[in-house]
Amino acid sequence: MNDSLVTIFGGGGFLGRQVAQALMARGARVRIAQRDLASAVKIKALGNLGQSQFVAADIRKPATVARALHGSDIVINLVGVLSGDFDAFHHEGAANVAKAAAAAGVGALVHISAIGADAASPSAYGRSKAAGEEAVKAAFPTATIIRPSIIFGPEDQFLNRFAQIIGSAPLIPVIGADTKFQPVYVADVAQAIANAAEQPGVHGGKIYEVAGPQVMSMKEINGWIAGAIGRDRPLVEVPGAFASLLAALPGGPITRDQLAMLGRDNVAAPDAQGLAALGVAPTPLSAVAAKWMVRYRKHGRFAGRAKA
Repeated sequence: MNDSLVTIFGGGGFLGRQVAQALMARGARVRIAQRDLASAVKIKALGNLGQSQFVAADIRKPATVARALHGSDIVINLVGVLSGDFDAFHHEGAANVAKAAAAAGVGALVHISAIGADAASPSAYGRSKAAGEEAVKAAFPTATIIRPSIIFGPEDQFLNRFAQIIGSAPLIPVIGADTKFQPVYVADVAQAIANAAEQPGVHGGKIYEVAGPQVMSMKEINGWIAGAIGRDRPLVEVPGAFASLLAALPGGPITRDQLAMLGRDNVAAPDAQGLAALGVAPTPLSAVAAKWMVRYRKHGRFAGRAKA
């Protein structure tokens, strides 16, 4: 990938920074394209002088997409939202990126979807992701589609969010206690994306479901977090009716659509190709997460040290 120009839509976010770093380590030039570029400035320090560039773009606006990917060798679309107009970003926006990439003669397109993308999904999120995949395949048949499970890492909004709640609450309320996940490490997902981008001849036109090595229920995940931060708290399963009531509250802890997503497990299909097929060994949650979860302990990294 030496000196290839890779445009990453949504590249300034949690996953995007990891993807940019993985690509620059391989010698690629990276162009970050997104609406708000303020969050992308950290990327400059991850590569060499002149290895990164930035352009304002909104995937809902085709003209800005075409300008952003002009001259690119490879395009990666990471854009995703957890609330708001799912269809505008996940479907129409994905189509805009794929159409522009095809029109520009880009060599490879990697599109990030999600496990749970399904036209029959009970959630608007899942349905919009499925529609986006179909639009991408129609416009750019050799695109690689990657569906991650829940992604964890030092700056995630998953483990860290639950750790904040567990650290301050007398008990741990668990919504969707039995729903299963396969948390996948952000650095593993980034390497998988970089590998797909680097080898379109191998991975183009395929769909991968990338997930971690452990299947854990929501209740088990919360229990693991509580243990990792040294907070012995009772786990209380929230009844479905009460969870629905919480989802109806403005600014509540969960939205109706997120509650609908919890109605289905978020694990890779048994016959799906995953990280191994993309040349990445999955990292267990326990192998890395304790390194940053320690800050949620009562005395931070000094917790458990003997008194002098």
